[in-house]
Amino acid sequence: MIKKFGILLFLSFLIFSKTVFSAFLLIPMDDTQKNHLKAYGIAYLELQKNIEVKWLLNYRGGSFMCNYIKQIETECVIRNVSYEIIADVQAAKILNDIAKPEVNMDAVKLQKAPKVAVYSPKDKLPWDDAVTLVLKYAEIPYDVIYDEEVLSGDLKKYDWLHLHHEDFTGQYGKFYGAYHNMSWYKKQVQHSEEMANSLGFKKVSQLKLAVAKSIKSFVATGGFLFSMCSATDSYDIALAAENVDICESMFDGDPADPDMQKKLDFNKTFAFKDFTLVRNPYEYEFSNIDVTTTRKVQKNNDYFTLFDFSAKWDPVPTMLCQNHTNIIKGFMGQTTAYNKNFIKTNVLIMGENKVANEARYIHGEFLKGTWSFYGGHDPEDHQHFVGDPPTDLNLHQNSPGYRLILNNILFPAAKKKKLKT
Repeated sequence: MIKKFGILLFLSFLIFSKTVFSAFLLIPMDDTQKNHLKAYGIAYLELQKNIEVKWLLNYRGGSFMCNYIKQIETECVIRNVSYEIIADVQAAKILNDIAKPEVNMDAVKLQKAPKVAVYSPKDKLPWDDAVTLVLKYAEIPYDVIYDEEVLSGDLKKYDWLHLHHEDFTGQYGKFYGAYHNMSWYKKQVQHSEEMANSLGFKKVSQLKLAVAKSIKSFVATGGFLFSMCSATDSYDIALAAENVDICESMFDGDPADPDMQKKLDFNKTFAFKDFTLVRNPYEYEFSNIDVTTTRKVQKNNDYFTLFDFSAKWDPVPTMLCQNHTNIIKGFMGQTTAYNKNFIKTNVLIMGENKVANEARYIHGEFLKGTWSFYGGHDPEDHQHFVGDPPTDLNLHQNSPGYRLILNNILFPAAKKKKLKT
């Protein structure tokens, strides 16, 4: 009797072990997910622990799946992330269904946790930053770097780089007209000039151009660049204006080149062409790339739509657009959106307001790397003013606008070759 009981106990253990070890953890990313933003942090944690993660493109909002591990389940509970434990048969069926040619879905294997850097000044005034807010909230680690680190070659340590709301033209954000008497503006100018001098540059614009070119080299050698707001158009303007003085005397001590517009080289830019610079130093705008001052879109009608790409044939934009909705609330910034007339033909538009002829979310390749530009300041604050408090993401755990940022962070982890099921 005791012997028979021991055999039954042993068989029960085997069945239990098989059930546990053949189970999978599915993190849904559709409307059933309690906290979309922290779910990305769970996926990143799995990669940090060398756990294979499958990103199920267009399956329930871009869900994540991995082998069942108790520690990950515990983290899901702690972070209030919805999850399901499914058997290997269910997991196999999901992958088989996704693989059907008539279904616009795919499964991508995520290989490693990308090393993330944020290019940002130490004080960050006058802005907070949506990317650093969501990185902290999702519990994804990152390093803050700035001009010294970029010019000393530190970018090679990273896979992914975000540009804070920087002005790469050397015009201090075009804040002069409204804020040149403010203490934070004076400190920004002082710190920038001291930084330029300490690194061997006579002008801030020269320093920022050198940084912009180093970032371009980072992308060329396989890096992933993500920028928002004014760090998108001002970056391209700086590249186009190499060796051209576009700064008036209040910015760099001497007049701008009167022929600056004719001397722009649009072949050097990532995204934009044929734009016209705003020469007035008192105007809060860099060029006609941005539509902030010309758009006629009311707040209650301010939305943009994500494109529906083929997961099997266009996995890159599909990954970057994963969401539980394809309609995203609009939000403004110093650079809100891009006039489509000035976007290069080889640039992929991933989100747009078609009626207003504006692109909000664009992507492209440069040699071995890629870049993504995202217009606006904060996806959950329609019009963020100087001095406004940072957004509390505890109130926006399911933000589709913030999800687009996190898609970009996981994107470098994706295996280039399609996953075999």
